[in-house]
Amino acid sequence: MGQNIELVRLLDDAGNEIGTADKALVHTTDTPLHLAFSCHLLDAQGRTLLTRRALSKLTWPGVWTNSFCGHPAPGESFEDAIIRRAAMELNITVTGIALALPDFRYRAVDASGIVEHEICPVFTAIYEGDGVIEPNPDEICDWAWSDVVDVEEAVSATPFVFSPWLVKQLSEGVYTGGLFPTPQG
Repeated sequence: MGQNIELVRLLDDAGNEIGTADKALVHTTDTPLHLAFSCHLLDAQGRTLLTRRALSKLTWPGVWTNSFCGHPAPGESFEDAIIRRAAMELNITVTGIALALPDFRYRAVDASGIVEHEICPVFTAIYEGDGVIEPNPDEICDWAWSDVVDVEEAVSATPFVFSPWLVKQLSEGVYTGGLFPTPQG
């Protein structure tokens, strides 16, 4: 065969693993519940990285979202998956991985009818670089470092511009758990 198949971990409603499926085949109009993660990066200035999904993405092409997301492979820890995806999507190394929303889960349907249905713990991580990244164009078509308060205001004013999981993560307090600095005024 020669082609690597990326597997996702299928879950029952209680969050127990019940098998695996090929990631390329699992996202349909009837996507089964599976394990994923979201990660919000924080830089030295206390900003978070927003990314715009590549226009070639199957789900939510061209929408702005959190820094990056992914699926831990069978037997892979969340920390290892976050490190792997940061390197793959953003070509960076991250540190200081912390759990922000351990019980986050969602189901959303994009305009094409494709469903995301995930138990998706949300993490934060630190990027200690100079702020410049060179993202993988198959994953990300644009990016911006933003103050958290600006992200919250933009999502509140125009939620349709952002991924449904980012909108829900903000409503569940991803930036208010003490992991992100609050502006000093």
